[in-house]
Formats: sequence, structure tokens, C-alpha cells
Amino acid sequence: MISGKTSCGLQYAVRKSSSAVGYCALSIKCGTRDEAGYHDGIAHFVEHTIFKGTQKRSASVINNYLDRLGGELNAFTTKEEIVFHATVLKEDLMKAAALLFELATSAVFPEHEIEVEKGVVIDEIHSYKDSPSDDIFDKFEELLFEGHPLSGNILGTPASVKKITREELIRFVKEKFLPCRMAFTVVADIDEAKMEKSVLSLIGKYFPDSSVDCASVSDCKGGQVQCGQYACPSAKPFDKTLNKRNHQANCVIGGLAPSLYQERERIATVLLCNILGGPANNSILNSVLREKYGWVYSVECGYVQFADTGMVTVSLGCDKSNLEKCVRTVYKEIARLQDTMLSDRKLKAAKKQLLGQLAISGDNGENQCLSMGKGLLAYGKVSSGKDNRTLVEAVTAEDIREIARTVFDFDRLSKLIYV
Repeated sequence: MISGKTSCGLQYAVRKSSSAVGYCALSIKCGTRDEAGYHDGIAHFVEHTIFKGTQKRSASVINNYLDRLGGELNAFTTKEEIVFHATVLKEDLMKAAALLFELATSAVFPEHEIEVEKGVVIDEIHSYKDSPSDDIFDKFEELLFEGHPLSGNILGTPASVKKITREELIRFVKEKFLPCRMAFTVVADIDEAKMEKSVLSLIGKYFPDSSVDCASVSDCKGGQVQCGQYACPSAKPFDKTLNKRNHQANCVIGGLAPSLYQERERIATVLLCNILGGPANNSILNSVLREKYGWVYSVECGYVQFADTGMVTVSLGCDKSNLEKCVRTVYKEIARLQDTMLSDRKLKAAKKQLLGQLAISGDNGENQCLSMGKGLLAYGKVSSGKDNRTLVEAVTAEDIREIARTVFDFDRLSKLIYV
């Protein structure tokens, strides 16, 4: 792999693969938490409407450009990032890459397309409201981060989306889509030195050194946005039950967790969550709630990391008659992890399982490309599989017990129930 940073501040990384398919992604450090001074949901709305035309191409031309090559063009928005990415045959990779840069630098946001897309996004918002298992997460984050930029819904609200204007979209892109906020990543079966040369040429075309001044942008320095540049949240625990008149009861239990930059605690939390409620059937909560008692269809322990904090959650859906038993069992299993250290055998098995999951996920070219972009924006580097193994292997049984006591501190846990 070859990585670097151009004189305009844009970071890049290229990695050789052995596939006929090539992947590229343009990751931009701006998301829902960066919407101060704008209507809620504008970051996500930019992601939608940026495909509706550039100075050179119409929406129909953009939509058909990669389709005709058998490729795919996609995008997504998070609390801290907007990412545009493409999948094509390796010989068409630079065509896809050029399109991503064109979208990010010369979108025109036609008025008539904006009005059409508002209806699409509002329908998307309503679709989430119709799915309790999705909606409860948005509500939980809103309550946990109340008063903080992380509380905002990525999609915004129907009312806020209706108020977004073309001028606002153009201003958002002008202010936020700066090269020092960007990372461009490529994974393809092309010589890395050749790829790097092509990427640098492309970056130079769209961002000549003198075209953008990032010196005054505080969160561009070093490619990282750390606590101090964002205001750290201080969550107030809550315990709420909302009557949604659903057939099933949904529950989320959780609280604050380590940030992206608390390395030791972060890795311990990842391992803890995988042990407690990871995707495998042998995770503790899956083994008990689903496999042993059959009280739930699924249960999951999740961990989301941000620049200044993180959020850990246990989520489940069950018959209303089983809700109290499920919640009681979740607390019981958490308490067990807080009170009893894992044996050497169990800890070793848990580490091997997590490393296996990471290796399998990392074997996917698209996942590699997106992960590389996130690594560059967050840390200014791309972590290797060896780096990850070293970090995971360094976690001790005492680390797991201590992080269980910290992130699942019963005095600071919050709970939200939909019935």
C-alpha cells in the first residue's frame, strides 16, 4: 500500500488487489454534527442531490455513466462523514474516480431536482418511523446526546428538509468540501506506483495548490478532529418507555463509551461488545436470550465511535410478555462480566473470533477502500491487519472487566423502550 498527503491537504491511499473489480472512495470529514447554521439533515440532503447535475453533466448522464460500464455509484452520510464511492472494472477505475471528484467540486443542485428529492428524503424519514427497531436508535441517540451536535438525526425532519434551499446546499459544499477534509482511496489490481501517479494527477486537476486555502480551518490540521475542537457531550441518564402501539416491544440500553482516540479503551470495548452481543450465535446474549430461552429473534451489542466520545448499546426486540425477563437477563449478564474476569481460555477464544471476523470483513475490496478512507480522516494513516492484531492481543482480562464496569456502569446507563 502507498499513502500520502498532497500540498493542498488531501490525503490518499492506494492498495493493490488481485480482483478484476476496482474500488474508489472519496471520504469527506463533515456530517450531521457539522450542520450548525444550516437546516437539520442538510449533510444527508447534499449526499442525495449532489448526483443531480454538475457543470458538465446532467442527472441522467451521471446516473447512466457507470451503469453503462457495469459499475455502481453509491454514497452514505454519518454523523461525521459524507462518503462517495464507486465500484467498476479495474480498467474503468480512473473514469469513476474522476466522476467522484467532479461531483464533489462542481455540483450545481438544480432547483427542480431539489424539490423532487425532498419528497424522496421525506419518504425515507417516514420509512424509518415505520420501523421501530430503526427509529428507537435515532430516539436513543437524540436523548443520550441532548443539547450536543451528535443528537441530530442524520436524515433531519420533514419540516427541516422542506426548508433547505439551493443557496444553502451550495454554501455547505463550499464551506465543508475542502481538500484538507478529504481522503481519496483506491483498491484495484493495478501497480501501486502507477495508481498513485494517476491519483495525484487527478487531485492536481481538481485542486490546484493555490485554489483552496485550508490554513484557517481548525479541524483540517493533521487530518484529525479531536475532543477540544468539538464540545464533548455529558449525557444525563434516562429511563423512558414510549407507547408506540407496536405488536413487539423494542428496547435499547446503553451509554457513553470511549472515542476514536482512546485507543486502549476503544479496542477493549470492541472486544467486550463482541463477547456480550456480537453477531455470532455464541455471544453471551445470543446464547441465552435466543438460543437457550427463545425470547428474542435477535439481540445485539453495538459500539459506535466518534471523535470526542462513543456510544455502546444493547438492543433487542421481543414479545411484550418477555420484555421484563429480557431486560433483567441483560443486566445479569453485564454484572457477571463486571464481577468475574474471563479465563485465559475464553479470552483467547474471544480474541481469535474477533480477529477472524475482522479478517473476513477486510478481505472485501469495498470494505478495504472505505476503511482506508476512515482511517486517513481519523488518524492520518491506514492501520494494517498486523496493527489490529497487536492491539487486540494486548487486551487483558482485567481490561475487559474494567471497561465493562465503565461503559455499563449501572448508575450511568440509559434505557429506552418502545411498546
